[in-house]
Amino acid sequence: MNLDFKNPQLLITALSHRSSLNEKKQSGTTAEESNERLEFLGDAVLELAATLYLYDKRPDEDEGKLTAYRSALVRTETLAILAKELELDKQMFLSKGEERSGGRDNESLLADLMEAVIGAMYFDQGFVAVQAFLAEHLFTKFSDILKSKSYKDQKSLLQEEVQARSLSTPVYRVVKAIGPDHNKEFTIEVLVGDEIWGVGIGHSKQLAQQAAATDALKKIT
Repeated sequence: MNLDFKNPQLLITALSHRSSLNEKKQSGTTAEESNERLEFLGDAVLELAATLYLYDKRPDEDEGKLTAYRSALVRTETLAILAKELELDKQMFLSKGEERSGGRDNESLLADLMEAVIGAMYFDQGFVAVQAFLAEHLFTKFSDILKSKSYKDQKSLLQEEVQARSLSTPVYRVVKAIGPDHNKEFTIEVLVGDEIWGVGIGHSKQLAQQAAATDALKKIT
């Protein structure tokens, strides 16, 4: 997607991972700083925009349900998918090493990238423009979130399923951790009793646990 910015340098900064600053010629960035500060801003702007959207969209829901909806809308996986849909992964400035290690497919990096672009858009065009952008590209996913009940944490859903069957509480076990500290990949099994119900892989223990719970739910439901 071609994002139209009044100040193109803001977008370049938003697209610049910190690794790219060490290899400016190779990465192609002209940014003077990484996208981390814009990511910090974008995270706050996104949370406010999502809160306002849900407050208006679901007037009869309580705080707990609205919080669950918002978490599903702004979680790492959702933002990473959006970044891919907008082809921001192809525009991101990375060092050669980060690219070789799979940076363009790293969900965490992509989610951070999406937040940085939102932060840059806020500076460049204002909050109303950000709301319009999110309404077109992100908030349209809310109906799917409701249908799939993905606003419910996958580990919680698995826990409910296990309790309904009067089985023991799921236990999550790390079986592999590979890669450098800044880009480590975890493989985690979820066990119920002595039986392995699912396996998940992610760039954090939390993501791998969620993936393992998702894998288990697919097999039993």
